[in-house]
Amino acid sequence: IGEWTPPGIHFPLEMAQDADSGSNSLLSYQLTRHPSFSLALKESPDGSQQPELVLQGALDREEQSSFELVLTAVDDGDPARSGTIKIRINVTDANDNPPVFTHDRYHVRLREDTPPGSVVMNVSASDADAGKNAHITYGFGKMPPKVLPKFMVDAESGLITLKEPLDFEDTQSYTLLIEAKDGGGLLAHCKVDVEVLDVNDNVPEITMLSMSSPVPEDAPVGTVVALLNVNDPDSDENGQVSCELSGEAPLSIVASPGGSYKVMVLAKALDREEAAFHDLVLTASDGGDPVRTGTARIRVTVLDANDNVPVFSQAEYTVRVPEDVPVGSTLVTVTATDADESSYGHVKYS
Repeated sequence: IGEWTPPGIHFPLEMAQDADSGSNSLLSYQLTRHPSFSLALKESPDGSQQPELVLQGALDREEQSSFELVLTAVDDGDPARSGTIKIRINVTDANDNPPVFTHDRYHVRLREDTPPGSVVMNVSASDADAGKNAHITYGFGKMPPKVLPKFMVDAESGLITLKEPLDFEDTQSYTLLIEAKDGGGLLAHCKVDVEVLDVNDNVPEITMLSMSSPVPEDAPVGTVVALLNVNDPDSDENGQVSCELSGEAPLSIVASPGGSYKVMVLAKALDREEAAFHDLVLTASDGGDPVRTGTARIRVTVLDANDNVPVFSQAEYTVRVPEDVPVGSTLVTVTATDADESSYGHVKYS
């Protein structure tokens, strides 16, 4: 009997035979009492009674897949004699149960350096039906186009694997809609939330926003020489960047609130006559493990200021001149130099 069979349906049963005659062969029937079944007797043209099994209530194969009843035939003799037969009722499955996932929602974490081919997780669904109605296949439901190429699900096992590399800086989480379909076409859905964990895979990037060069050698302490931005797209400690300057230079670096950095002149004043330029290396290091660093080379040219006086080669010259020396004769040549450059270093005499 199919579990979809409506109550009230009659199923004819085998009639009993009695070799006696008269009242000794008159038969009556009795059925084991059961809430789902009852016995009905149908009058045959010859006056005999045909026993019929009547379905009293709806069947549910998942609740009980079979029943065993006893039909008893009793004659009208004295003493009465009876015969019995067992009736086994097998309930045929109907696809009245959809698949059911173990959980409605799953959560899994993956490092962004997880290699393609790695197992994400295994989802599982069950179906209370039997046979092909209980055979489940898995697949993806409707999802954004950029999600589908990243993952694959095995149709038979529900094993989800990674197909393409992950990138935390591009996408930090995915939601997969998994579909389970039984052999009768009934569906169930669950969601798998994939959280992508950051890995320190990005080097800090240094961007020069502005640069003042050359810098006058008489610029006061605190003058801003360069403004630059340091950025690391990683998260948390992996994206926390510290900077330092290397090389001999009278400059320091000061962090500003927005993540930019100002390179400033230190207390030691500039002196073009000592160094006409300064080559610096700015190193930006993140807080990851292992630490990643980015570098930028900066050349600061020092602009001359007229901060040097001319200096004679001698502080005093003594010249002995004969009194008859002709007018216009050269008596002595004096020389002076100036450490400044260009017009600041050009010397005139008077």
